[in-house]
Amino acid sequence: MTESPHRPTALIVGASRALGLGLATELAHRGWTVIGTVRGAARTGLHDLADRCAGRVEVEILDVTEPAQIVELRNRLDGRALDLLFVNAAVTRGNVPAADVPAEVFAEVMVTNALSPMRIIDSLRDLVPPSGTIGVMSSSQGSISLNTVGGQDVYRASKAALNQLMRSHAARHADDPRTLLLLNPGHVQTDLGGQHAPLTIEDSIPGVVDTITAHHGDGGLHFLDYHNQTVPW
Repeated sequence: MTESPHRPTALIVGASRALGLGLATELAHRGWTVIGTVRGAARTGLHDLADRCAGRVEVEILDVTEPAQIVELRNRLDGRALDLLFVNAAVTRGNVPAADVPAEVFAEVMVTNALSPMRIIDSLRDLVPPSGTIGVMSSSQGSISLNTVGGQDVYRASKAALNQLMRSHAARHADDPRTLLLLNPGHVQTDLGGQHAPLTIEDSIPGVVDTITAHHGDGGLHFLDYHNQTVPW
């Protein structure tokens, strides 16, 4: 009797719309089982995707800024194996010079974009097998060396902080064989990228998935774009 081929499973944190929904959709179309998270109880594009995919897409509720909800998600997923754990959730609060940003807004962006992904990774990493991948949606705006024009100060800082925290995680767990990826999707037509950005989600996300799958089992930390090219720190 021939065994059924392994259907890989991905958890996409922040999959209700835009890049996260695009990632969930692309993986589902490639035969993955996808668990996606949304922030609240309202219906989203992820729910529509789940309806179309006949049990291969699951919807979980998670506010990434609530540590207790992260623990609850981990408990609900106990016993599941995640070939890919990918954190996409992020916010931006406008193109404002850093000195003009209220402290509470600065804290919100930093907690959502940098601290919360690390809390999620720390809580759920044991569900990822040694050959699996842990990824986060970074940005070229998180590259210090590429910042020659400024703008989006706090968002840039949050992504640079995320990159640094992932590097610290990799150093702390140097003997961990899991692959760690920082992914730059390019300048995409989203709330942050704007409607005049050169890329659509359909232009970017297939390349993001190709890059993820190309590095399956590699181990180590990699900062890459949707063309599978290394992004400078």
